[in-house]
Amino acid sequence: MNIVEAKEKIFEKGFLDIETDVHLDLFAAIENLKKKKNAIVLAHYYQEPDIQDVADYIGDSLGLAQKAAQTDADMIVFAGVHFMAETAKILNPSKKVLLPDLKAGCSLADSAPAPLFKRFKEQHPDHLVISYINCSAEIKALSDIICTSSNAEKIIESVPAEQPIIFAPDKNLGAYLNKKTGRNMVLWNGACMVHEIFSLEKITKLKIRHPKAKLIAHPECEEAVLNKADYIGSTTQLLKYTQTDTAQEYIVATETGILHQMQQSTPHKTFIPAPPNNSCACNDCPHMKLNTLEKLYLCMEYELPELTMKEDLRIAAKQPIDRMLAISKAAGLIG
Repeated sequence: MNIVEAKEKIFEKGFLDIETDVHLDLFAAIENLKKKKNAIVLAHYYQEPDIQDVADYIGDSLGLAQKAAQTDADMIVFAGVHFMAETAKILNPSKKVLLPDLKAGCSLADSAPAPLFKRFKEQHPDHLVISYINCSAEIKALSDIICTSSNAEKIIESVPAEQPIIFAPDKNLGAYLNKKTGRNMVLWNGACMVHEIFSLEKITKLKIRHPKAKLIAHPECEEAVLNKADYIGSTTQLLKYTQTDTAQEYIVATETGILHQMQQSTPHKTFIPAPPNNSCACNDCPHMKLNTLEKLYLCMEYELPELTMKEDLRIAAKQPIDRMLAISKAAGLIG
């Protein structure tokens, strides 16, 4: 298949589905392409284990944004979802940014359409806008400061107490932060499909079967789950907690991809995915899991699909990200 045919497939399907040689060692092939093209593979903790194992850096949204801002690679291959690759492009306009599957979106980002949010913002003209990084470039451009679950509390505390705030797009994270900081931020009504469908009833039954297990949860979860949690934190914070805490069993209320890193770092411990309120035993993000090792190889080989962005949008979206990175650096926060 030539490059024209490859492009046609991308525009039609959002990813390359060219058949690869069944005998090809994808791990070795990807490593060779990294060297050949001066490429870096950034992967979110929610990616499948094979992608995590081949990545140059694995992290949460804060760590990935920081790494994207620091890299000297010519090509950034983002194994994550669309808004993450957008962030990398915002911070690296001269670099080629690839996403293995353009259809790897985000339910939380989709819950905040920019035209509707713009009208919402206009109804609160005196409010400063802090937006969670899990949003589109258009929402970032309408924001004053971006935050992640790792640094959100510090970001909010950097704003004078008398300054009213709009927090978007995650209402669960926003409500948790209101409680933590004592603020009364106006919340946009958005949520993550992965973190909204955990079943408190099933978690309670799991706790009965595993009485020594600690429940650890991401702050995107609903309040009922957070109220039962022994520890609440960002993806990176959850991982670090399991590394230093003395418990031997954990029920993990976030996307299951993080369990790979938890098991690798503390193989003697037991990690149980918190169950959703459907027939599944665990809670996978269907968008994150669209990326595969084969798609990663193909996008590096053909340098497609490439993420591009209009320069005026990029500049507008970069300003609140720069503010976030500066506040995070001053607070000593790393990914």
